[in-house]
Amino acid sequence: MKQSPRILIVEDEVKIRQLLETYLQSQGFEVTATPSASEALLCFAALPPDLVLLDLMLPEGMDGLSLCRKLRAESDVPIIMLTARSDEMDKLLGLELGADDYITKPFSPQEVVARIRAVLRRTARSETSSEADVLCVGRVRINLTEYEVKVDGEPVTLTPSEFKLLVALLRQPGRVYTRLQLQDAALGGAYDGYERTVDAHISNLRRKIESDPAHPQYILTVFGIGYKGGKDSE
Repeated sequence: MKQSPRILIVEDEVKIRQLLETYLQSQGFEVTATPSASEALLCFAALPPDLVLLDLMLPEGMDGLSLCRKLRAESDVPIIMLTARSDEMDKLLGLELGADDYITKPFSPQEVVARIRAVLRRTARSETSSEADVLCVGRVRINLTEYEVKVDGEPVTLTPSEFKLLVALLRQPGRVYTRLQLQDAALGGAYDGYERTVDAHISNLRRKIESDPAHPQYILTVFGIGYKGGKDSE
């Protein structure tokens, strides 16, 4: 029997935490819920989740952004931020730290479940894929079955969303994608404001794989349209 996805909820507001825990359990998820970053780290180590729902505002010194940074340094687990902040820069900062998506409070539990399922779908590995196992473009080597990326032979850690975007761009070098096409091809699902999320992921990718992110060779901007993968100019 296939195991239900395990969700770690990190939320200090009792009513929201209990609502999410109860609703997610009713939808078939295994749930661990905790109010603080320190407890979340213990839960994460003891029982690694399939996805983390992470409140941006947390007590006890370590906020959600700091916890996101720490989790991302240790794992590629999908992370969805929960935030009451309307400032776009806060959301983009979370995405730059490695979060895969964000949900702004107030939200419905149905929306949260829909987002969770969408993120889990797009980060799942396909065991029945008939595509080639390895994709190589210049200095970049992508192992599609091992979910591994190397640049000049050195491993590079990518989030699931970053990995999907990179594969979409480099699988067909030279093809121009609009942001919405990239969202659909690589990430799936249509979210409000997600075009800016694509920009944040592209910025992260360039920082990780380009020799000079200011003059990229593998992830190119097509002004007024979107992005394309480079054909290897090295």
